Amino acid sequence: MKTVFTIFSVLVSTVISTVNGCPPSDRAALLAFKAALHEPYLGIFNSWTGTDCCHNWYGVSCDLQSHRVADINLRGESEDPIFERAHRTGFMTGFMSPEICKLTRLSSLTIADWKGITGEIPKCITSLPFLRILDLIGNKLSGEIPADIGRLKRLTVLNVADNQLSGRIPSSLTSLSNLMHLDLRNNKISGPVPSKAGNLSMLSRDLLSGNMISGPIPVSICRIYRLADLDLSMNKMSGVIPPCLGKMAVLATLNLDCNMLMGTIPTTLLTSAIGNLNLSRNAMEGNIPDVFGLTSYFTVIDLSHNKLRGPIPRSLSAASYIGHLDLSYNHLCGRIPAGAPFDHLEASSFMYNDCLCGKPLRAC
Repeated sequence: MKTVFTIFSVLVSTVISTVNGCPPSDRAALLAFKAALHEPYLGIFNSWTGTDCCHNWYGVSCDLQSHRVADINLRGESEDPIFERAHRTGFMTGFMSPEICKLTRLSSLTIADWKGITGEIPKCITSLPFLRILDLIGNKLSGEIPADIGRLKRLTVLNVADNQLSGRIPSSLTSLSNLMHLDLRNNKISGPVPSKAGNLSMLSRDLLSGNMISGPIPVSICRIYRLADLDLSMNKMSGVIPPCLGKMAVLATLNLDCNMLMGTIPTTLLTSAIGNLNLSRNAMEGNIPDVFGLTSYFTVIDLSHNKLRGPIPRSLSAASYIGHLDLSYNHLCGRIPAGAPFDHLEASSFMYNDCLCGKPLRAC
């Protein structure tokens, strides 16, 4: 009788484990995904054993109700004890297997900072209807962003920075109405910013620097009410700066440096909520608008390496705070105003202009 009870207990335990564990199809997809990768130093995948991938598989989390795999979070730079014991960051080679797309309940996919993962982003990734976070920063992924990325209607984070991606920004990306964080920095992306970028109504950070993006800054961006951080620096953008950027409600950081922008500096940028403004290394011309006042609060204003002329605005002395100011490498002329903020700035902020004088440069 005791033997029968033991057999019965084992059977019940097996059934419960099967019911509460991840489905065999999810486990098979994870193992196929793992098979395409090689991680030689940390043993990240050593825990990927046993039948239940919802239990103690490193970086894998499951939905409590359905027991389907919901999150994969594998970061090559982490404070996890695995990294602390090894005294090193991660390094992984291989490619992202399309088998990952069989995890149809996946909500978050983070394969970040492994430095050696190559190949393309699987095109089938856009068939995952519940995907909210796609974070693939810091690898060596190539190819293009999937053309139909706009199918991921729930996506809130798209981070593919620091890879080797090429091609254009897909026009379908502008239909990601829930997207809050877009980071495409430091790739080889070319072509224009989609003209309908303003449809990204929930976007708060738009980081596109370090690519080969060309064409004008779309005026539609000014419609993104929540946008706080816009970085288009180190590209090939041309045309004028839309004045409406200075009328955006929460825009605090605007980096447009190292492009081919021209025209005058819109007055609105200097009377706005922007506190970090970098327009350096463009072809901006004309005078610096003399519109600063008590509401002007800038941690950084960098207007260096342009074609600006005329005097330094006297109203800068009325600003409530100017942390770092760089007006070097222009064609400015005249006396540098006295008092704050000029009394704490170094000569490098004013060098290589036509005829500026006064402290901290030579006397007039």
